Order: sequence, then structure tokens, then C-alpha cells
Amino acid sequence: MSEQSGGETAGPIRALSAVTLLTGDMAASVGFYRALGFEMVYGGPEAPFTSLRAGAGYLNLQLEPGFTRAQAWGRAIFHVDDVDVVHARALAAGLVPEAAPADAPWGERYFHMRDPQGHEVSFARPLPAS
Repeated sequence: MSEQSGGETAGPIRALSAVTLLTGDMAASVGFYRALGFEMVYGGPEAPFTSLRAGAGYLNLQLEPGFTRAQAWGRAIFHVDDVDVVHARALAAGLVPEAAPADAPWGERYFHMRDPQGHEVSFARPLPAS
């Protein structure tokens, strides 16, 4: 347990509520994530802020005029029920994953792609224990 101000103890981090990505083109970003199966719960293509459901959490998009692909950072990883189905959905929507799904030595089946703003996103599922 960690100590909070005043000597109280805090429990462990329980979950990641949301990841917020900046975008210079909200319509393109919303279209990309909706094509992959994310459910929009707030905002939309013309909004300055949009929230999409990602399991029990959220993927947020924040409009930042002038934001460019060169400013993209890191990678958000989403666990899904079936990596191959999400990959097929991406292809059917005309999106371009970096590679076909593969089984990784760290124990996940996964694939990566970039959103319209250049943010890396991965879709993964833990492999059954052998």
C-alpha cells in the first residue's frame, strides 16, 4: 500500500479509466475508431471532445487544431475477444494494419496499426496457457 497525504494508506491502482489522444481531425479519428467497433458515447465527428467505450473504460479523443502525425506518442493496447475478427473488420473498412495478427512470445495474439493521427494502437488477446 502507498501512503497518501495525512498518513492514510491507499489501495492499489484498480483500473485505467481512459486514455485521451489528441487529434487534428476529429471526423477522421471518430470514423477510424467506429470502423473498428468502438461505441461512441459522447461527442462525435464535429465535437471538440469525444468518448468511445473501450470495455469498462474509455478512449477519448480531444481536438487540438494543428496537431500533426509527428506529435503522436506511445501505444494504446486494447484486449479484444478475437484479434482476427478485429483485423478482418479493419481490412473490410479499408484500414491498413501494420501486419497480420501473430502469436507473440510474451503470450498474446496481437496486431498493431496507426490511427489517422499516427497514434499506435494494438489489439490483443492473451493466448491460452500451454
